[in-house]
Amino acid sequence: MKLKIITRSSRLALWQTELVAKKLQNAGLETEIVTIETKGDKILDRSLSKIGSKGVFTEELEAKLLSGEVQLAVHSAKDLPSHLPEGLKIIAFTEREQVHDVLVSFKKEISLQDKIVVGTSSTRRIAILKHFYPHIQTTEIRGNLQTRLQKLQNGLCDALILAYAGIKRMNYEHLICEHLSLDIFTPTAGQGSIAVEISENLDENLQEQLKTILNHEATAVCVRAERAFLHTLQGGCSVPVFVLATWQGSEIFIQGGLLAWNGERIIRKKALCLPENAQEIAINLAQEVLASGGETILKQKTLS
Repeated sequence: MKLKIITRSSRLALWQTELVAKKLQNAGLETEIVTIETKGDKILDRSLSKIGSKGVFTEELEAKLLSGEVQLAVHSAKDLPSHLPEGLKIIAFTEREQVHDVLVSFKKEISLQDKIVVGTSSTRRIAILKHFYPHIQTTEIRGNLQTRLQKLQNGLCDALILAYAGIKRMNYEHLICEHLSLDIFTPTAGQGSIAVEISENLDENLQEQLKTILNHEATAVCVRAERAFLHTLQGGCSVPVFVLATWQGSEIFIQGGLLAWNGERIIRKKALCLPENAQEIAINLAQEVLASGGETILKQKTLS
């Protein structure tokens, strides 16, 4: 049986999918990559929060899974909504790349200490900048990595804030001006990992085989905890939520929270727990965030 793997058509998405396909091929499975342009890829003149952020990069791929036309879908884990459609599940998270954000520019001496214009489509990053770097101006820049870099080169902004993982995978590390602190720019759930999604109807023996080949359990423990946090907050790309679970020895350290859209307030909660309790503790932390004013923040609809 040839396994059909569906992905977005960007260079980064293809890189990620080819990585998954190679792992499967090395284990003796035959694969075919199918590409698709999603709603999120097509609509570039509006922010994600204005086009219905949940699922804009995943819905079309998931429809193909549900129809049985393909057997696997490959996503950046950070793009997956916290709630999956009925009948689908994540079978694997790949080993995580470094999770931090970076400042990228063609002007090598630039930094966030400067009065610059930063391009980003992330409400999380915008709110962080408003809170910690109020002298920074932001402008909406969307599109795949190459499109954003072209807009940067055309002068639409001075710099971009992007995930290090994508920059490394596309060999743009020479454009990094600053590696940003995880304590300030705490990432979104799943950043740095690749998620593999399947239909629950897929043959159970094949499911086990796929999990054995593709899943990196140490990463999966962390990302599943982060997604539990995100799900409890009902957060998507349009909500300034941050969460990161990391291994500290044999335990998991979880930090997560929420920013007001205007950056005026930040709520952050932390906990150390055993790996088997990570999802439960992440949910508890999210509930603490809600009880500490997070519910009020989530009622706000737009950036001020």
